Amino acid sequence: MADIQSMAHAIRFLALDAIRSAGEGHQGVPLGMAEIAATLCANHLKVNPDDPLWPDRDRLVLSNGHGSMLLYALLHLSGYDRISVEALKSFRKLHSVCAGHPEIEQDAGIEITSGLLGQGIACAVGMAVAEQRLQARFGPDLVDHRTWAFVGDGCLQEGMGQEAISLAGHLQLGKLTFLWDDNQITDDGATALSISEDIPARFRAANWQVIEVDGHDIVAIDRALTQTQADPRPTLVACRTVIARGIPRLQGQRGGHSAPLTDQDSVKMREALDWPHAPFVIPNAIYTDWSVSMRRGRNAYSAWLVRKSTHVDKYAFDTWHADPQMDPWPSLPTPTDPTPTIQSSADVCNELSRSLPNTMVLCADLEAPTNHKRSRAAFTADDRSGSYVHCGVREHLMSAMACGIAAHGGLHVIAVTYLAFSDYQRAAMRMAALMGLPVLFVFSHDSIGVGSNGPTHQPVETLASFRVMPNMRVFRPADAVETTEAWQIALENRTGPSLFALSRQPAAQVRQDTDTNRSRTGAYVLRDASATRKITLIATGTEVGLAAEAQARLEADGVPTAVVSLPCWDLFETLSDASQADILGTAPRIAVEAALSFGWTRWLRPGDAFIGMDGFGASATADVLYDHFGITVQRIVETAHSLAE
Repeated sequence: MADIQSMAHAIRFLALDAIRSAGEGHQGVPLGMAEIAATLCANHLKVNPDDPLWPDRDRLVLSNGHGSMLLYALLHLSGYDRISVEALKSFRKLHSVCAGHPEIEQDAGIEITSGLLGQGIACAVGMAVAEQRLQARFGPDLVDHRTWAFVGDGCLQEGMGQEAISLAGHLQLGKLTFLWDDNQITDDGATALSISEDIPARFRAANWQVIEVDGHDIVAIDRALTQTQADPRPTLVACRTVIARGIPRLQGQRGGHSAPLTDQDSVKMREALDWPHAPFVIPNAIYTDWSVSMRRGRNAYSAWLVRKSTHVDKYAFDTWHADPQMDPWPSLPTPTDPTPTIQSSADVCNELSRSLPNTMVLCADLEAPTNHKRSRAAFTADDRSGSYVHCGVREHLMSAMACGIAAHGGLHVIAVTYLAFSDYQRAAMRMAALMGLPVLFVFSHDSIGVGSNGPTHQPVETLASFRVMPNMRVFRPADAVETTEAWQIALENRTGPSLFALSRQPAAQVRQDTDTNRSRTGAYVLRDASATRKITLIATGTEVGLAAEAQARLEADGVPTAVVSLPCWDLFETLSDASQADILGTAPRIAVEAALSFGWTRWLRPGDAFIGMDGFGASATADVLYDHFGITVQRIVETAHSLAE
């Protein structure tokens, strides 16, 4: 039988030695949660370090990511090749797999990038949803695993933490377990400085099973982890721990969080825990205990391979876990009347529910105005086969869940809400970009044209803020054709997320041709000039329709004018300078967008013009606001005449 206490001490001392080697780090979590992690790995976690990407592995998320050495130490001890002793010695160094906070490296056992506190547990909720959806499709012979998350006080204090608790309890995600490091200390000091509520009562109220244990009592921890697997509800194991346990100077103190460690701390901890071994040296007997503990997962893996080899759905299972295969792309009728691009997006999403059945739509309480559910059934506590999750008014959780679903694999995830609410989602969207996850963020109500809700719901600055985000493709399509093209491009992109800024107001159908996906270049000449260009109009979204109207008037006035549609800056920037110049031309340029001008200098030169917003919006209907702020055909024509003279 494994000596779990020694396994835990191995975590402690590897963490201590790595932090000492780096000269910085957060020792509180790995020293305080060592028994929890060792017990989980010894008796419960189902993984195979020889195949870290095994689809039916348990998912382990370190939400309190500052305690990253807890994860790195247990991965090394478990036998993940990429987390070698040399990797531990490179902790927090440039290019190390052992970064300051965990950064997604699934072939090394690191399931997600932890990110800001709260992100991890919300991603874990998404992973648990993905497991249940896939099990409903393929059955427990192919999909039957659990999601575990190490959780700190900060994760539960962040607002999205409550969002995660609430929805997970509502959906009855019984294979989800949070292991809470209840040490009553945060960076500022005792948690009593800022919180006095009964945290386990929060979970009970949200319909979770709650088990409270001594986080250093291995027998009690083991019993609790066994109990989690017999309850249909998600489980919180509240583990009362001592932060930085083992360092006499720091344990139980505020400094236990991340105070610099000294040589004397190392000596005293080794004396206190009777650990005579040199830095980074682990006795072979302890390595053997860890290796034996991994047999459970390796045996489960071997049995799974046998079941899969004869399973009736083995090819479908592989297809669901592969990149989307849609050749040819589904054909949709192109409307002739002005149609909101959010409606066109819903048309595509509905078609994909048949041609790409492993799509999963998350929506934040906006089913009716976004219309991305249609023929989809809801994923509920009673029906796991649904492909639409009612996330409630929980935008931040929704986006982080989408990251978890994408990181889990097997599903193509779409998150839908209004663009103004992206400010709630920004941290999770940034994590999707940083992790390179192919999440599709679909937003309606893209501009001032959202009706009379007023400036609070008119995201005039939002496009610029996401266009500057690395690895986030931002699309603002002009009409139904461009919207369909954007969907195709986004689903083909497996190395990062895409954002759709779609209109509530009707968009003129400026395209009827569908033979070639013209949006792939990011920008293209929609309407060319009748002769040598005198003016180039550049527009995005519904403003492309205004530009096309203005071009007709300018051509009639004898001003040869081209219209360039620019649905995706990010793609256009990948073209050569010569290709960009060929599309934009040398004539004076007028950019038209119902948003702020920030960033447009990338495409405009001195003397060119911008027609759009220079401040917040107002409360009125779309037609009134476009006229009020001067985003009109008449103003485009007048500006063009002044530049063409």
